[in-house]
Amino acid sequence: MSERYSRSDRVSEAIRRELAQLIATELKDPRVGMISLTAVEITPDYAHAKIFYTTMAEGEALQHIQEGLVRASGFLRRELGRRVRIHTTPALHFVHDETLARADHLSRLIDKALHSGPSSSGED
Repeated sequence: MSERYSRSDRVSEAIRRELAQLIATELKDPRVGMISLTAVEITPDYAHAKIFYTTMAEGEALQHIQEGLVRASGFLRRELGRRVRIHTTPALHFVHDETLARADHLSRLIDKALHSGPSSSGED
């Protein structure tokens, strides 16, 4: 009988949940503002985890957030190791998740195309 969620899925979700809490309450780096953790992908040996996040920041502000997360990754990994009981606490690799921004952009393009309608109705 197969499990509904694999152990790695449960560990990934636990990591996402705990990191979100740590970033919101414990991280003091002013560069890291409002972010949402969207997903965690963990390697089978739990050595590495890609942490996907979204933010409303763009350009230079986004770069500062990324730098702040990279700088805080050691602290976050150590605290994560205290909160999530797994044999290996993974190295954290933060990745800006552009999926929502792309979806929003495509949605706006579709809305614009629908509202502009055909350039001519074909009737003379």
